[in-house]
Amino acid sequence: MQLALAAGLPIYLTSEVRQIEALAASLQPVPGLMERAGLAAAELARDHLLASGRSVLVLAGPGNNGGDGFVVARHLKSWWYQVTVLFTGDRARLSAEAAAAHDAWLAAGGQSIRELPRRPVDLVVDALFGIGLERDIAGRHAELIDFVNRQRAPVLAIDIPSGLHANTGRTLGCAVRAAHTITFIALKPGLLTLDGPDLCGKVHLCNLGLDAQTLLPASGELLAEHCVTTVLPRRPRNSHKGTFGSVGIVGGATGMTGAALLAGRAALKLGGGRVYVGLVGSDAPSLDVAQPELMLRIASEVLAMEGLSCLVLGPGLSKSVAAFDAVERALQAKSPVVIDADALNLIGGHGDLRDACVARTAATILTPHPAEAARLLQSGTAQVQADRITAARELAARYRSHVVLKGNGTVMTQPDGRYAINPSGNPGLASAGMGDALSGFLGALVAQGAAPEQAVPAAVYLHGVAADRLWQELSGPVGITASEIIDAARAVLNEAIYQARLGGPVNPTSAGMHT
Repeated sequence: MQLALAAGLPIYLTSEVRQIEALAASLQPVPGLMERAGLAAAELARDHLLASGRSVLVLAGPGNNGGDGFVVARHLKSWWYQVTVLFTGDRARLSAEAAAAHDAWLAAGGQSIRELPRRPVDLVVDALFGIGLERDIAGRHAELIDFVNRQRAPVLAIDIPSGLHANTGRTLGCAVRAAHTITFIALKPGLLTLDGPDLCGKVHLCNLGLDAQTLLPASGELLAEHCVTTVLPRRPRNSHKGTFGSVGIVGGATGMTGAALLAGRAALKLGGGRVYVGLVGSDAPSLDVAQPELMLRIASEVLAMEGLSCLVLGPGLSKSVAAFDAVERALQAKSPVVIDADALNLIGGHGDLRDACVARTAATILTPHPAEAARLLQSGTAQVQADRITAARELAARYRSHVVLKGNGTVMTQPDGRYAINPSGNPGLASAGMGDALSGFLGALVAQGAAPEQAVPAAVYLHGVAADRLWQELSGPVGITASEIIDAARAVLNEAIYQARLGGPVNPTSAGMHT
């Protein structure tokens, strides 16, 4: 998925979009939303998708999405494109607005067919189903979607690819794979998470002249670069390592020391002043040769330390008795705690640890992948993936925590229910150690004074941007490693603080004294 729009935009569930539409209907004069939507989509098709082609197939479904399709067809026909409309609905059952669009198409000299044309076309417009779809697609509509996905012509989806659930990003039986999606009024979660980014192609937003935030304040947001550029201040010259906090990492069971070391390196390279790595394994080394600045200890020593700015619990921890004891002690810490990996599994599997997590008074950040989230919720992975927004919100509310539900379109939620979706990142992040690096990023930002509601979006967005930069450097996502992500993220963070914010590269001596 690419975004042909600025990030930082509000995100709305389908029920909220319906509220906005109802509020818009009370405005004077009443905006013709279907006409506006169809014109915007037709203009996108004309200006960007039909540069060398003339023939268009519009698949118009039985609801208002089909009505949008009729408007698209009418405008393209008026611009002398060869437009064929295949209508799968019944005119008598259309809403008044969609029926008017249907009749206007016929009045303009258009016609509707029932069978697919045999000759190839230059563009397919998918206006079968919109954001109200809840049931799985089957029968004739499934056959049409299969036809669309076999075409060589690009596909423009209207509002959302048919078959994609607008709230969850789930594929409902089958779904159109679009090259471009033009969505209306505001972004929907399903465009941005789970299957959505693979099905939507390039996403374009047309607000139809409405200010959604004015009509209904949003509880969801698309992350933007701003969350990184503002997460930390410039470092004063008059500072020392204590200025930037102390991070404790607890994990690294026998055979998994590398996970804890990766988290420690990530915390160090994203600016933590001191980083202690407490290892639970019997094979724990006393020195990280590749990163000798890390201070390696046994786990109990780190857990006993006073004054840690942030504790990161779980990378490579295992589910041993020693690991259980470490989690039990860590949950009593007065500092913010980032909880990852097997620490999450232990909490999910033991009621007393769950209770201790809920009872914490300091900030807690949970960073589960879907299977870990399912254990925390005592549900199944499929249930979590079926509605990632709801699952993340339930976790945040149940554990009174900030939550990072990892995956395609990572979802972040706060205890009050506000959420954000991350647009950065690529399949290169599907590699060992990436979660360890992210937990270290979080520990470093919190240790340097960022509040959880600032640190979480910044760390997640930065993690993804680092992967995107490596994709560019390597010409693809294959073989990107967590160690590379750490170094790339350090570069991106420094640029964000010292270039983007200040308007250009900074000479570190420019503000100092010269001899």
